[in-house]
Formats: sequence, structure tokens, C-alpha cells
Amino acid sequence: MTQRRETLRIANCSGFYGDRLSAAREMVEGGPIDVLTGDYLAELTMLLLWKARQRDPEAGYALSFLAQMGDVLGTCLDRGIKIVVNAGGLNPAGLAAKLRELAALAGLNPSVAHLEGDDLLDRLPQLQGEGHPFAHLSSGLPLADAGVRPLTANAYLGAWGITEALRAGADVVICGRVTDASLVVGPAAWAFDWATDDWDRLAGAVTAGHIIECGAQATGGNYSFFTEIERPVRPGFPIAEMRPDGSSVITKHQGTAGAVTVDTVTAQLLYEIDRPAYLNPDVVTRFDTVTLEQQGPDRVLVSGARGEPAPDTLKVCLNHHGGYRNSATFVLTGPDIEAKARFAEASLLDATGGPAGFGTYDLRTEPTATGARLTLTVKDPDKDKVGRALFGAVVGTGLSTAPGLHMEHFSPRPTEYGVHWPTLLPAALVHPEVVLQDGTRIPVPRPPATSVRVPAQPPAPPGRPAEGPTVRAPLGLLVGARSGDKGGDANVGLWARDDAAYGWLRDWLDVERLRALLPEAAKLPVSRYELPNLRALNFVVHGLLGEGVAASTRPDPQAKGLGEYLRGLEADIPAVLVPGQRREA
Repeated sequence: MTQRRETLRIANCSGFYGDRLSAAREMVEGGPIDVLTGDYLAELTMLLLWKARQRDPEAGYALSFLAQMGDVLGTCLDRGIKIVVNAGGLNPAGLAAKLRELAALAGLNPSVAHLEGDDLLDRLPQLQGEGHPFAHLSSGLPLADAGVRPLTANAYLGAWGITEALRAGADVVICGRVTDASLVVGPAAWAFDWATDDWDRLAGAVTAGHIIECGAQATGGNYSFFTEIERPVRPGFPIAEMRPDGSSVITKHQGTAGAVTVDTVTAQLLYEIDRPAYLNPDVVTRFDTVTLEQQGPDRVLVSGARGEPAPDTLKVCLNHHGGYRNSATFVLTGPDIEAKARFAEASLLDATGGPAGFGTYDLRTEPTATGARLTLTVKDPDKDKVGRALFGAVVGTGLSTAPGLHMEHFSPRPTEYGVHWPTLLPAALVHPEVVLQDGTRIPVPRPPATSVRVPAQPPAPPGRPAEGPTVRAPLGLLVGARSGDKGGDANVGLWARDDAAYGWLRDWLDVERLRALLPEAAKLPVSRYELPNLRALNFVVHGLLGEGVAASTRPDPQAKGLGEYLRGLEADIPAVLVPGQRREA
């Protein structure tokens, strides 16, 4: 039966596979909630689950979820708390069966449903034969021309399967590859009886889902201004208090550490996004229409989201075997660091045969407080080439290279890596189903085909660019940042804390200046988007991460440090904007 209420408290207990194990118990026991959600999947996680399934065909799901349910399942059933997770990974049916088994041992009998239809691996040959190229979103290369064999292929499903499972009475809904925000959208649509074309309400729920999907990142984790938080250690996980109109209040349990502020919520809104029109399977959410308002301690109202009809395609995440990789890291010390780096690089190139000797070769020097680190990374389909043969060649330079150089890390054993292949497929070709406890299958409704409705225009950008004398100061004095990965692309969102600072940031930081601040992006395509309601800019640096997280040779393959790196760089900032300079100016 559809539940009618004024507020639905949706609590998240996991932002990734490996997040704080105790978070489920903390959310259930820390205060009243209606739904417990958990996000366990990233693009890299699907490959990790595939490897687990090669060792055990019955695996392929997030084992940590079972441990969490051992702590809270009985309490959730007693209190009527619904559980909605994507922990099913590559085997949602297997996880559902395992949970029923463990529940029975504890004398519990939950109604466990799971969602199927996202796994397209067995259908790939047929779909390709029907003319669907599965072209790479960045390169445009058809999958058939890449000469690779996909290991996983999963469509990003939407929220309506979750809604249907809850309408059918499920206590627990286990999903595979659904979008992260769907874990919030599905329960909200169930609780408030939304229709598939309630675009604005659905957009509001997507916004809330995106905010809480990464756990403590919305409550002070990975937050630029963490020194302002009284208790930053072990922040509480976030709660979205959803309302029937799609608005929400983001909060956390009383007494937990961390903070929920307009700034912490802004940071998470900017995380791993592209353009302001944020595509989800059920609605296109306009992040440039969202407004945030502090309503009290640890309470931020999220409202105003406008939605456009759902796209007619679904994103599909494929992973294929990339080859083998190995890295050697050296420390350079003392004077003449640049000359030593050139000498060491020449020695390594001579010993290993240079870039022509490997499928991919990366040699870079990173400055440190005590000198520099020189990292050699090689990738090749041949395991032996990047294993002991490479190890012997590199070690052989030990007494004939730059003075003071010493090895920090190297192994004769290479590691296997995978490559993420993002693509699209018409949504009509994907047929998700809910599988109930008794085996009943319920087809999942699709969003209606509707002409695009243009949302209300966002307000004019606030603030005028500040003028007058400037001071040289770190950008981070004025600006917060949050960065991350989008396949092979890196996103970095930067936001100002008042209108005047945003006016300056908006006019000062264009694409060319970002390239000047980030030399690695000098020759890469960069997209820039303005989100004036959030006083924010979002940049997408296309191709910075190469073939994606698992295959990237960058020291920071997920671009997690990119935003803070930019905040540490100095800029000529109007003195009137710089803390401590306002009075003098």
C-alpha cells in the first residue's frame, strides 16, 4: 500500500564499497528514519566484483552489506524502516538469496525483492548485430573496432523498479547498477505517489539523492573549510528529509560530528557532475535552478529544482581487460633537482628501451618538500614485459644514475588493470524487472515520451566584479572546491562564499586561465559551466584521466586532489575580498 506522509526521512549509510562499516547501525540507532539506503557501486567497483566472481561464481555483490544487515535488519523490521541498496552489483539475485538465508538463521522473515535487467553482457552480440555500435562516449570508436572483450556491461537503471518493489510490499530492495540518486528517488516516488512525469518533484529527489549518495562528503568529509568544523572527525552520515513537492532538508542525526551547511551541501552538489542539465534515467535535473538555504544548525533546505523529461537513452558501463601495469617510484634529494631528474629519466629510458618498448609509458617528476619523486609507470598486454624483465632493467641502473636517488617502491610483480568504456543505448531496449520474494516478476514502467519543457531561467549572476588594488594570495582563501572523476574526464567545481567573491571568480576564472593554472590541461578540451544559484563554476577537463581510474597513470587517478591543488595556487585577488585585507583596503 502506498504510504502518504508529509516527510520521508531517507538516511544513507554507505558512499562506496569499503565505507564505514558501522554507519548502518549509527543511522538506525541514532534517531528516527524511514528508509536506509546504501551506495556501494562505482565504475571501478564493477570490475572488482567481476574479479571476485571469477574466484567464486556465487559472489559478485558487496559483502559488507551483509555484515551491516547483521547489525540492523531486525531493528529495521521492527520499526518499519525500508532498506534500499545497490549492493547487488553483478549478482543482485545472489545477494537477495543470501540475505534471506542469513535472516532465517536469525529468526527473521523480511520480504526481499531484487531488480534485474541492468546486466547486458549476454545481450551484447545480439544488440551489436541489430546495429547498436556501443560507441565510446569520448572517442566515438565503436566497440567492435576496439578489439576488446567486455567483462561487464551494465545499464544505469532508474528509480521506478525500486518504487514498484516498495509498492508490492518489499522490506528490502536490492539493486544492481542503478544510478546513485535512484536510491532516494524510488522511495520518494513510492511514499508520495508521484507519477512518472512529475518532472520537478523527481528532479528535487535526484538533487537530494546526489547530495547524500557519497555519505559523509555532505556532512564535512573532504570539505575545503574543514578547519571551521568544531568536530570534523568521524562525521555523521547524511539524511534527506524529503517532502511531497520534491524539496528536501539535508541534515544528520543530532549529536554526531561534522556539519551540514550551505557550503558542505554545495561541495557535494558539484561533485562528479558535468553540465548543469544533470541526466538521470527518469528525469533531467537542472542543477542551475536549485537553491540552498540554511534553516538552522545542521539543516539546509534544498528547493527550486526544475526537471525536464527523461532522456531516451541510458548510459551503459562496460569494463574490459586492459593489460598489466607496474610502477617504480624514486626519491630525488639535494641540490640540482631538475638536472638530477633529467639524468635519472635518461638512465631509465636507456635501460628500458624507452616508450617504444611498452604499450603505454609515463615518466613524471613531482616536487615534494624534501626534493622530488620520480615515477615510472608502464602498461602493456604482456605480463612478463612489465614484470621481472622491467624490474631487472630498472634495478640495474641503481649505481649509475643521479646521486642521492633512492628507490621508494617497486615490485617485480605487475598488476592487472581494466578499462572503463562508457556508452549509450536506447532506453527502450533495456527491460528491467522487479523480482519479488515469491518469484513474481513485475515489469518496470518507463518514463513517458514527452516534448522537452524549458525550465525557468535561473536568476542573473549575483555580484559585480570587485575592483581596486590586488594582493597575491591563495585562491583557497575565497573559494572552496570539490573534484572527482567522470570516466576518463576530471571534474572540478569551485564555489565562492558570497556574491562579491563569486562575481570576481566568475569573471576571472575562464578556460584559458584554468589551463594556465593546470599545465596538464593545456592541450585538453575543457568545458566550463556556471551555476549562479550556488555561486559556483564547474569545469570538466576531458581526457585528463586517460582511460579512467583503473587505467590512469596519474598519481591521483580519481582527481580527488585536483580541487585542493587549485585552491593552493596563488592569484591576484582584489584586496577588498581577502580576509584580513578588507579594513586596509
